[in-house]
Amino acid sequence: MPQALTFEGRKQRAKFRSWHRGTREADYMIGGFFDRYHEAWGEEELAWFEALLEEDDVDIMAWALKAQPTPPRFEGPLMAAMQQLDYVDIPR
Repeated sequence: MPQALTFEGRKQRAKFRSWHRGTREADYMIGGFFDRYHEAWGEEELAWFEALLEEDDVDIMAWALKAQPTPPRFEGPLMAAMQQLDYVDIPR
């Protein structure tokens, strides 16, 4: 039986998953969001982000860009922060 991840282990897994989405644009948007905000997260925020990581990149990006309505389960302060897009730091 696999051992349950600790809270910090879950954060490390979320970091990896947020930066390995499959496209550079999604990596910057989702990984950049994680890097900017994860240190202040508690259980509730991490659970929200873990659920978000289960969604398709095109949907996450559309919600962050406000191109599509955000599903009610993802509405709230974290999505509002994601929609600011002030955390995306594109390396040159």
